[in-house]
Amino acid sequence: MSLPDPSLLLARAPVVPVVTVPSVSAGVKLARALVEGGLPLIEVTLRTPAALEAIAAIAAEVPDAIVGAGTVTRPDLIQKSIDAGARFLVSPGCPTALAEALAEAPVPVMPGCATATEAMTLHALGFPVLKLFPAESVGGANLIKSLAGPLPDLRFCPTGGIGPDNVGKYLSQPNILAVGGSWVCPNEAIALGDWEQIVALSKAAAKLHRAAFPG
Repeated sequence: MSLPDPSLLLARAPVVPVVTVPSVSAGVKLARALVEGGLPLIEVTLRTPAALEAIAAIAAEVPDAIVGAGTVTRPDLIQKSIDAGARFLVSPGCPTALAEALAEAPVPVMPGCATATEAMTLHALGFPVLKLFPAESVGGANLIKSLAGPLPDLRFCPTGGIGPDNVGKYLSQPNILAVGGSWVCPNEAIALGDWEQIVALSKAAAKLHRAAFPG
């Protein structure tokens, strides 16, 4: 079973900002800052009432952004996110009903896993790229390195506990295409409207080196 592959999207930048937007206006301004800094792929988590409307506004007003929906935890959120303009979907975990629904989505999906068994189950459903979450808590880069042997065709975009101090360890693994992180868009900077700080952090993240991975 061949599902839409997120790999081409993830090739755009080594870091996918994981953002929680307090308002639609802040979401649009944040997206503009991230794109200016070189991080066009943006995961807007569905954790606030403004999230879906912010996705729609970013899709309409920031043409260089590739906006997706994160924290997709229920099947009903799939179509709502796509209708809003989400071009990819991310889940923190993936129980059976959600996995089956995501496998029918017309856009690339990165379902979440935390163990080898979960990774194997999702891979068997056809998902080529998984989100390891919460990455640092469940084994991080070492776990993903260990999975390269038995699951050589599987790729990852880990999220959770990743920041400037450890991101290099992740990006050095050939089966990691990119990482998700919120350090490039601190909540304090968003609250203060300090978009220049976010541009600067994004520029630094966009320059991070990642390992070449087998095609």
